[in-house]
Amino acid sequence: MTIETKDNRKTALGVVVACTIGNMVCLTATVSSVFGVFLVPISESFGWQRSQVTAVLGIISLVSIIAFPMVGRLMDKYGGRKVLLIGNILFALSVAAISQVNNSLLHFYLLFALIGVAGAIPCTAMFSKVVSEWFDKSRGLMLGISAGLGNGVGATFMPIIAAILLGAIGWQMSFAVIGFIIFALGFPATFFLLKDAPRPVLEPTPAKYHPNAPSEGLEGLTLNEALKTPVFWLIIASLGLGAGCLTAVFSHVIPVLTDRKIDMGLATTVMVVLALVTSVWQIVVGTLLDRIKSPRVTAPFFVVAAFGLWLLEAAMNTPLLLASGALLGIGLGTAFGALPYYISRYFGLKAYGLITGVIYAVVMLAQGLTPFLMDVWFDHYKAYAGSIIIIEICLVVVAALIMLFPPYRMKITAAEVASVNHGGL
Repeated sequence: MTIETKDNRKTALGVVVACTIGNMVCLTATVSSVFGVFLVPISESFGWQRSQVTAVLGIISLVSIIAFPMVGRLMDKYGGRKVLLIGNILFALSVAAISQVNNSLLHFYLLFALIGVAGAIPCTAMFSKVVSEWFDKSRGLMLGISAGLGNGVGATFMPIIAAILLGAIGWQMSFAVIGFIIFALGFPATFFLLKDAPRPVLEPTPAKYHPNAPSEGLEGLTLNEALKTPVFWLIIASLGLGAGCLTAVFSHVIPVLTDRKIDMGLATTVMVVLALVTSVWQIVVGTLLDRIKSPRVTAPFFVVAAFGLWLLEAAMNTPLLLASGALLGIGLGTAFGALPYYISRYFGLKAYGLITGVIYAVVMLAQGLTPFLMDVWFDHYKAYAGSIIIIEICLVVVAALIMLFPPYRMKITAAEVASVNHGGL
């Protein structure tokens, strides 16, 4: 249940602002979204194949398998504020360290492995945990705003900033500036605005709250209990596949279009449209999930994304290419917006951090492997067309899997609302 009340609403909204800014400079916005800008320059600078460069996304995913559950457990045990502050500093330094890479593929991989570990701390999954603990009735909307607006604004403007920096100071020093931006925006917002939600004290009065109470005071399943539910594996299979496929497309919009002789300016615009729609659509899908009490409402949007991907590969004129970016943004926004909501509604908040860490580790693995596999395909066939067809099929499969989701498990009750004195929005 939620503890957001009229008395602490200002604090709760401040938390949303902090998490939104944090998401603007998280790994997705500052590394994944700019990777398409730097892919070709890095490859040409050191004479590496594209798949060798893109392999770092897989490395980030692999280290995330270990890092995400550990960070989630720390968040459950110690709360979000301290963990996220430390994480912001470590992540900023790790991104800036890319400026020191030399013509060594091993050195390149090690630095991105460090980014994977540090970036798992101030990430969307952990910000979503904080937001979920503050809100219940409007959880989908607030998750959509913090993750959607944050990631969307970050993923919209960071590629533009990266492109400007690339032309002015080269790709290596661009990473140093991006590291500074991560710290300059993320640390102050977290320090001044982000507060841990008071948690219920079970003894002697369940209706009272204390900021340092253990997470066991919250409703929900343990990780072991969640692992025994079919929906846990359905979430991983569907949204892991969906997020992985669409992230691969997102990181390859510019290479896919420029390889087709589409102007770099138009290719960048399509990517910006994709990012903007991803941002807005997370808010839309969050609102839909709040109002329509069925998880299956998201299924059609992945079919829409599959059509958008077909347009990206087939269209030649500007309106249709922009439409392709918008339709892909609907799919990516759905994947990002629905995942934290599903986790909270099916498994509750008791072990939200740990469960989220495990699920996001798998999702991150998919997000790292699929771009790499796209470039393996490119290196072999010198075109992305075949891999795009496979992704289109996968997106339809994602929609079918979501149609198998059962009703939500976790629901706020009238008694819980009364116990918190006009509970959350």
